[in-house]
Amino acid sequence: MTDQPMAHLPREPAAAADGMIRIDEVQRLALRMGVVVSAKDHPNADRLLVLNVDLGDGAPRQIVAGIRGSYQAADVVGKCVVVVANLKPALLRGIESQGMVLAASDERGVVLLTADRALTPGSIVK
Repeated sequence: MTDQPMAHLPREPAAAADGMIRIDEVQRLALRMGVVVSAKDHPNADRLLVLNVDLGDGAPRQIVAGIRGSYQAADVVGKCVVVVANLKPALLRGIESQGMVLAASDERGVVLLTADRALTPGSIVK
């Protein structure tokens, strides 16, 4: 045994060859519950809706979501949805998105991940 640190050992990769990730990588995501307070069709994209989501921060966040093929804007207002709150803002077809709503899809379409009862905006997803 040497007095040198274990620098000669290979570092664990962020994602293993089998696609598995470590728990600390999941913990980097700030998943929060949000309530959709308004929604409208994206003016420049057939598949996108522009949502304003209350995450308990004082002002709603604008989030662009690719759910328009499965939802009408009026249908998502009031839904309690799961949001990735610490995602860097991005321009989607010219409109800034300040987070991401989570959804699942199968051959029948896209379904928003929602809570089965109302939660306080900003509630932490564990």
